[in-house]
Amino acid sequence: MSKSNNNFLPYSRQEVIEEDIKNVIDVLKSDFLTQGDKVPLLEKLISRKVESKYCVAVNSATSALHLSCLALGLTKSDILWTSPNSFVASANCGLYCGADIDFVDINLSNGLIDIELLEQKLVQAEKRDKLPKILIPVHFAGVSCDMEKIYSLSKEYGFSIIEDASHALGGKFNNDYVGSCKYSSITVFSFHPVKIITTGEGGCATTNDKNLAKKISLLRSHGITKDQKEFELSPKGEWSYEQQLLGFNYRMSDMHAALGISQLKRLDNIVEKRNQKLNLYHELFEKLPLKIHKPSHNILSSVHLGVIKLNNKDPLFHKYIFKSLRKKGIGVQVHYSPIHLNPYFRKKGFREGDFPMAETHALSSLSIPLYTTLSVNDQIRVTNSLKELL
Repeated sequence: MSKSNNNFLPYSRQEVIEEDIKNVIDVLKSDFLTQGDKVPLLEKLISRKVESKYCVAVNSATSALHLSCLALGLTKSDILWTSPNSFVASANCGLYCGADIDFVDINLSNGLIDIELLEQKLVQAEKRDKLPKILIPVHFAGVSCDMEKIYSLSKEYGFSIIEDASHALGGKFNNDYVGSCKYSSITVFSFHPVKIITTGEGGCATTNDKNLAKKISLLRSHGITKDQKEFELSPKGEWSYEQQLLGFNYRMSDMHAALGISQLKRLDNIVEKRNQKLNLYHELFEKLPLKIHKPSHNILSSVHLGVIKLNNKDPLFHKYIFKSLRKKGIGVQVHYSPIHLNPYFRKKGFREGDFPMAETHALSSLSIPLYTTLSVNDQIRVTNSLKELL
């Protein structure tokens, strides 16, 4: 079925209202399309919302992950660990720095890094002098990992933490907003259209460390500073700037930031609506042979994804359900095909069976339609389609 068909329900969809459009048009009519006042304002508003000291906006969450690794000094002599149940960017950011990559398998009940397996792996890594410099826990589907336990392990084994919260803006752990960096050095968010709020393309990094924020800011703009108070050499004139690092053009434009500022005003309402949709699915699916994850009491999920797990773990059955739902116009997706099974990572020595829980998850789970404009009738349609097939 064509995805342009009006009856097709994607697994996620952005919601752009007239106020969002007006805010972007206002920037288009202004003097600055790129480096005006909107990006700094978005950064200020995000910091205020998640209660971090600093926020640096960039052109994607991938860029934010890369710059975060660089800011923490990750190099080719280091190791980065992350979850195999994520988009490839969670691992690629380490490869961009020349570091080695490894993974920690997940807990099948929630798709998050398994804390017990993490601790076991750290014990073995310490014996072999192969401890990671950075761990990137991934807040899958909008649910925070147990950051308090991971932070405690980081103090014991000496690694830094970057939270990949691409799915989790507006979520909470122990009543603290994800992004407060209470248990990490840096938190990264994504503003891709299917995420909680969107800037079209975009992302950011939050931190409480002034030096990390300063370095990420410098790296996102070619490693160049125009602040003469920061110059290493005497300025030639008011026009002078200095490139002090080998940086990148990872800046966010004011057009993108204007959309984000407008959407951020509705963040709490968006998260509430997504949780309502998830709760309704729980009621509708009560008698179906599947599971849909419900976060523990100390976690507020932003509900980026509605992920179901089929009781029947046969991969052929999973494939049949996927194809059949697609034919019915239900745009299910798999999040994620494990990173380590991609050809690029197989060439690095990873194999099937390395992380069995992530592999089982991929062959038994489906992301079903869940977004703010999804109607109750749409959810009933998804449920009835599943009933017919299961």
